[in-house]
Amino acid sequence: MCEKQGRMPLIGEKAPSFKAETTQGTVNFPDDYKGKWVIFFSHPADFTPVCTTEFMTFASMQDEFKTLNAELLGLSIDGIYSHIAWLRTIKEKIEYKGMKDVEVNFPVISDLTMEVANKFGMIQPGESNTQAVRAVFVIDPKATVRAVLYYPLSNGRNMQEIKRLLIAMQHSDEHGIATPANWQIGDDVIIPPPGSCGAAKERVESAGDDVECLDWFLCLKKCPHKEKGV
Repeated sequence: MCEKQGRMPLIGEKAPSFKAETTQGTVNFPDDYKGKWVIFFSHPADFTPVCTTEFMTFASMQDEFKTLNAELLGLSIDGIYSHIAWLRTIKEKIEYKGMKDVEVNFPVISDLTMEVANKFGMIQPGESNTQAVRAVFVIDPKATVRAVLYYPLSNGRNMQEIKRLLIAMQHSDEHGIATPANWQIGDDVIIPPPGSCGAAKERVESAGDDVECLDWFLCLKKCPHKEKGV
């Protein structure tokens, strides 16, 4: 059973490639997403309440993710016709937290054979043998897995946190910095720790208006630039 389920790709590894039918046509991953970040997420089933609130929230934020050079890609172990019927129901009938007439335009993979879900370790028997857990893979423009989030069937995800994490990683890549706990755009960022005793001493002694050192290993500076896309 474990072999059939496949191994979850780990952070720093290449995301498994696949070809799949979706609500927006055939997707060839990663070729169709060259140069873009991808938020690839699974949900347990169509016409379920938690998933409905998640899809409405993701769809309402799609333009925000696009501005960050990120595309959304969903998956569940349901057929195309089920996906289409569910997404039409969301648009025509569901109103939630001020969201209504929500059209889901990002692709949703039909994975009745569980082939793609198994490649990403989305089937976890402790939760269900027939439904994918709420997995999120943040994949960078080089098709490398950069973050993995897993939620149980019963609890919805925080899409603002997924966006915050994406922005933080983009800042880290561009500026060679790290971000502290609960970091938000505009907060100070962490500069890499020094690699020698001499460098540590120099860093603490030279800290000034631009850099604040709480100790030799923890120094912060202003956020390099404001958030993109807002």
